[in-house]
Amino acid sequence: MELADALARRRMVRRYDPDAPVAAEAVDAVVAAALRAPSAGFTQGVSLLVLASPGERERFWTATGGTPGEASNRWLDGMRTAPVLVLVLTSRQAYLDRYAEADKGWTDRDEDRWSAPYWFVDAGMAAMAMLLRAVDLGLGACFFGVPADRSDAVRAAFGVPVDLLDVGVVSLGHPVAQGDRGSRGSPSRRGRRPAEELVHRGRW
Repeated sequence: MELADALARRRMVRRYDPDAPVAAEAVDAVVAAALRAPSAGFTQGVSLLVLASPGERERFWTATGGTPGEASNRWLDGMRTAPVLVLVLTSRQAYLDRYAEADKGWTDRDEDRWSAPYWFVDAGMAAMAMLLRAVDLGLGACFFGVPADRSDAVRAAFGVPVDLLDVGVVSLGHPVAQGDRGSRGSPSRRGRRPAEELVHRGRW
């Protein structure tokens, strides 16, 4: 698929066909795309946790408090149909250590040197690469966050090192038919701002 087509077709899919598993080769291709995303200083501090079995996914939803019943809602019911979840994690320390090496020289490891926390920037790039590769493969995908007060529970449930920072999750699967994709996202309630309001040339 042409990149322009993948960009145009990309949507946050919130409900998946529970009877259509994602081939292992497709999961591997999506994960490989994340590993090809840019990395500041080639730090490669973004890690992924792939949950593809029913037991793994149920453990995730339990850890996040996303169990059926009182916490259930249309968004949650739809997202729970995803056959694959890929957790995106990043290491602040990996970036601070990398930029303290001889070719960078920030030996004080002062976070104020960073105009933006690139451990999160790179994680966002990895997630976007996954979303676009999913479209390229004819899959649906959605990026969503773990509730802040449940991050520790998710790490404990899967043995994730405590120093890794939770960034979010990419769900993967085959979208259900148009018109039955779970809760409607923000684009259904908010119009797209014109490029003229967002793109400035030469000066603001």
